Amino acid sequence: MLEQAIGFLPSGSTMGDPADAGPLLEMRSAVLREAVAEFTAAFPGVKPFYATKCNPDPGVLRILGEAGCSFEIASTAELRMLTGLLGVPPEDLIFSNPVRARAQTAEAWSAGVRRFAVDSSEELRRTAAVAPGCDVLVRVATAPGDSLVPSEGKFGVGADDAVRLCREAAELGLNVHGLTFHMGSQTLTPEALGRPMDDVRQVITRIAADGLRIELLDIGGGFPARYAERIPPMAEFGRVFALKIKEFPYEVEAVAEPGRCLVASAGTFRCRVIGVASRHGVRWAHTDLGVFNGMMEALESGGELRYPLSDSRGSLATELFNVTGPTCDSQDTFATGVPLSADLREGDEIFVGSAGAYTATYSTRFHGFPLPRVVII
Repeated sequence: MLEQAIGFLPSGSTMGDPADAGPLLEMRSAVLREAVAEFTAAFPGVKPFYATKCNPDPGVLRILGEAGCSFEIASTAELRMLTGLLGVPPEDLIFSNPVRARAQTAEAWSAGVRRFAVDSSEELRRTAAVAPGCDVLVRVATAPGDSLVPSEGKFGVGADDAVRLCREAAELGLNVHGLTFHMGSQTLTPEALGRPMDDVRQVITRIAADGLRIELLDIGGGFPARYAERIPPMAEFGRVFALKIKEFPYEVEAVAEPGRCLVASAGTFRCRVIGVASRHGVRWAHTDLGVFNGMMEALESGGELRYPLSDSRGSLATELFNVTGPTCDSQDTFATGVPLSADLREGDEIFVGSAGAYTATYSTRFHGFPLPRVVII
């Protein structure tokens, strides 16, 4: 049984008593499967390649694979985990990190990975040297400002450079397999998907004059998950995609790299209140979960990413709390002005919803505090 192999904890049970046990991330398998079903319904015919970095817990990966996902990787460590632990065929992976250490490309090629993203002449030459004849996907840049957790700007090139790179790839003996882009993380505007598709269509049309025809369009990730605020239905992103792909000069296979939208809602952090304090008229709840051992995205987004919070006391009378972590770092606060039980006290639990993405995988042992434990429910 998967639950026995990974560590099963029934919902509603306590976390145990050791002071250094640390926070617990519960991942619900049914919600993971539902998220995959929702995505594939919104994007019929588009194969999801789950972004492994988002939550690389083996139990999560196994469930997503069973639900129909392939996988996108950004390192050979992820490659080894997927092929060794889960038996994923390497030819089913996409190596989407556009700049890799030469040794990483060589190892992935030797293991059987055939598809690699690129966005520079230098990377094309390095890839051709250690992975001759491989399939390359040229990464096209997207406009900044469409995502709640900005992650773009580091990778991708404009249409002119993308055309040039496609031509260079062919001259180097590489297969111009496709084009790819990424909207940014937690994108809340469906139209953000349409703009890079217009750029891709332009590139496809221009390289056709050179006799180059792509086989694959990788629309990347950035699709939003449900946090405390409302988000557009996934079907709206699917509608934008369906309209834009019809404008392409010929049919291409399409894949995507969803991450957050598949795993965030499935996760709930259970953390223990280690102390409650009042300072300058503000109530503070100190917990064994903080920015540095799981909640880094609260800091990274400037507090814009707001997680739904509740507590085990469940009192009708509430007060507004700032919820902060166990370290002595002043930035270690992941929620402000959150209504929690007015009689919240040491030993109570706080539940952080939509915590399945970029939490446990981001965590460190700063100050020596424990990393989160992950269990599959």
